[in-house]
Amino acid sequence: MSDKLANLYHNILEEIGEDTKRDGILDTPKRAAKAMKFLTKGYEQSLDDVVNNAIFESDNDSMVIVKDIELYSMCEHHMLPFVGKVHIGYLPTGKVLGLSKLARITDMFARRLQIQENLTKQIAEAVQEVTDAAGVGVIIEAKHMCMMMRGVEKQNSVMTSSTMLGLFRTSNKTRNEFISLISK
Repeated sequence: MSDKLANLYHNILEEIGEDTKRDGILDTPKRAAKAMKFLTKGYEQSLDDVVNNAIFESDNDSMVIVKDIELYSMCEHHMLPFVGKVHIGYLPTGKVLGLSKLARITDMFARRLQIQENLTKQIAEAVQEVTDAAGVGVIIEAKHMCMMMRGVEKQNSVMTSSTMLGLFRTSNKTRNEFISLISK
């Protein structure tokens, strides 16, 4: 953990009028710095590291879907959390990806300051890159604290974003199958 980052949090606390000598706040700069490093650890990860060669030969050419992958990220505009779930589907062409790697790819990109639209596209393109799939579909549904805690303060709004690549984009049948299966 960076002493510099902890010092910056100390300065923030002072700027908002907090007593930085108060018992409950004494270690807050260090804890906040440690939390921020964890919440943004995706900057220190690469796709190769996350996938870790967990790509396996397979003659399966049917759709593979993992749905309801928990998602925690922070918006790049206000550095406030957004939370939700991601659904990922792909059509293998001789290679399948280890099941947990879809969640790890999601986490790698989510643990960076983000906007949901870009996160959706980054996940889809990464799955496409490592699997060489005939198509990839990614849908994210998330609640954004920047919209709930400040600004318009709308508590029940959910943002949905999608990226469809390959057959998920060009074939209505493939796209509809994906959407139908994640809706169950």
